[in-house]
Amino acid sequence: MKRRLSALLTAASLLVLPLALLLCAQWPLRDWLQAYSLQANDTAQILFGLYAAIAVTAASVSKTHLALVNQVHAATKMIAIWRAWLLAVCVVPWALFLLWTATPQMWASIKALEIFSEGLTPGYFVLRIALVLLALLVLVEAVAHVLQAHRRLTQPPKQP
Repeated sequence: MKRRLSALLTAASLLVLPLALLLCAQWPLRDWLQAYSLQANDTAQILFGLYAAIAVTAASVSKTHLALVNQVHAATKMIAIWRAWLLAVCVVPWALFLLWTATPQMWASIKALEIFSEGLTPGYFVLRIALVLLALLVLVEAVAHVLQAHRRLTQPPKQP
């Protein structure tokens, strides 16, 4: 599971390259070519949505998202469990609510192959998928954090 998550996070990190290219290409497309700038913008929005949905979990996994200078490793086992549970109490209800409200909208959007409001570019449904993906990844990460903290508590101390 951890290897698959790592592969997903690594693959998603590569989305930043075409995202930057599309964002930089909008101005020349609009001013010089006078075409395709809206499509470049819409495609960049899709890539950014996917990237941002996965980046939150990537930052949490790498201990850089809302982290306190790696104090979790220095903390006692009970403090680590309390932190994990407090994180879950804050994140899990939000993620479940988001899944409950966004999933039906996502399925309807996929069925209709929803397009952007200008009507030029298909793919708006990908942003709805990214929202559900964000909620799923955050939920899985919070539950895994609690399980990992409990596993550390039950392990015997390491012998020097």
